[in-house]
Amino acid sequence: MSVNLSIKNASERIVDRLRKRAERHQRSLQGELLAIIEEAVRDDRSLTPAELLAEVRRLGLHTPAESVAIVRADRDGR
Repeated sequence: MSVNLSIKNASERIVDRLRKRAERHQRSLQGELLAIIEEAVRDDRSLTPAELLAEVRRLGLHTPAESVAIVRADRDGR
């Protein structure tokens, strides 16, 4: 059985960032929100080395400096 959820009072900035994220993942806004929620409530488990490598490649990280820049940009955006 599915349940309808709603998010109220989301700022335009957050909605814009969510839309851009959804576009990057080729999803609708609703699909992206559901993916975020599913990830948030997923059972914690350790990644295998292959899964970790796939995630690093998906993020396009090549050097520690690039990962630092991504984290810094995310923090500055808050």
